[in-house]
Amino acid sequence: MRYATLSPYNDELLARFPLHSERALRTILRKATQGAQLNSSANFSQRAAKLQQVAILLQQNKPALANLITLEMGKPINQSHAEIDKCIWVCNYYAENTRHFLGDEIISTNHQLSMVCHEPLGVILAIMPWNFPFWQVFRFGAAALMAGNALIVKHAPNVPQCALAIEDLFKKAHFLDGVYQNVFANEVQIKNLIENAQVKAVTFTGSFAAGSQVAAIAGKNVKKIVLELGGSDSFIVLPDANVKQAIDTAIQSRMNNSGQSCLAAKRFIVTPQVYPDFLSGMIEGVRQLKMGNPFDETTQIGPIARLDLLVTLEKQLKNSLKMGAEVAIGGIRAPKKGFFYQPTILTNVKPGMPCFDEEVFGPVASITLAHNEIDALQLANQTKYGLGASIWSTNVERAKRFAKLLQVGNVYINTLPQSDPRLPFGGTKASGYGRELSQYGLQEFVNIKTVVVN
Repeated sequence: MRYATLSPYNDELLARFPLHSERALRTILRKATQGAQLNSSANFSQRAAKLQQVAILLQQNKPALANLITLEMGKPINQSHAEIDKCIWVCNYYAENTRHFLGDEIISTNHQLSMVCHEPLGVILAIMPWNFPFWQVFRFGAAALMAGNALIVKHAPNVPQCALAIEDLFKKAHFLDGVYQNVFANEVQIKNLIENAQVKAVTFTGSFAAGSQVAAIAGKNVKKIVLELGGSDSFIVLPDANVKQAIDTAIQSRMNNSGQSCLAAKRFIVTPQVYPDFLSGMIEGVRQLKMGNPFDETTQIGPIARLDLLVTLEKQLKNSLKMGAEVAIGGIRAPKKGFFYQPTILTNVKPGMPCFDEEVFGPVASITLAHNEIDALQLANQTKYGLGASIWSTNVERAKRFAKLLQVGNVYINTLPQSDPRLPFGGTKASGYGRELSQYGLQEFVNIKTVVVN
């Protein structure tokens, strides 16, 4: 495992970083254990003040931090700025609300006093992905720290400078020593960390294959784990949909972050009445997207983050085409240096094809024609994933009934699928389990303790 900054824009190796030694990891564990004790003894106001300072530092350093995101994984610069803004939001949200969410709760019983307390678990190991290198950390980290835990964060190997920058933010905000630490570690070292008695819980965001391995190790050691494992989200367009609104949102959802988002719409399931208009609108919208230098503020599509990801994307499309899918626009690498793939629309996509069954991480929209509304629902649920879905219909009550039948953790009706600090986020089936964000995200890494006085 190599921790390095390799520009996806021009394939230039910019920096390398060594793995932590075993001695260094032992020191990190010791400091984390001490940091957990210190953070748990601090009150909500003390933790909130430090987290709000992190938010201030994020705002003050937003241009430089956004540049790091774009440099390491190729996100268009405007989207990188938006990612930092969202991190600021989640820091302030938990700083302002954790006391209310985790305060002692009095329950009326036949005893003199019955109450529920929330106590931090201790040291939490986080294994993070590259596609939202700041947001994914802050999405769980702000809550876990406000709950009183300490964090050891193993970030993705292709975003090491982002990892170091995040650690530096917490240091500059004067979080207590050992409360937040970054590690550069290989698979064996991570396994050892999960198994170590000082680590009390694990959170993982990434692929199903890697997540299942992490979950197996955590389960063997009886440790709490939260898994966010990606998705193949459906975007269901019903006969009475506002087609223009659906098209605009479909393009935004699918092409954001150059198609490299777990929650993005990926499978577009369209009923016959609106299919022609939806398809033609999608083609025209995709044709107008600007691909290029991710540091250019007018760029909408940047490079794929790594060469191996680009190769995987090509294989998924090639095999889907062999099975009968058709290219409406795009379908090839862009003729330029770097890991670019042309924004693509596939039609005639059916179950059994990789672009229907698998998570496709790139600027590719797969469109499936449903026979009717019932068929659309069945197609939407015909996947091993269960992260999110969106429904497009002017009949909101019908859409709400439809939403309850979808086997996912998040449903968005006539709006863009996106996470929100105020709402729980997570999936079902092969998309994982557990929740981040809102009060439910806080409760994942606390001991919910009952205290009774007679």
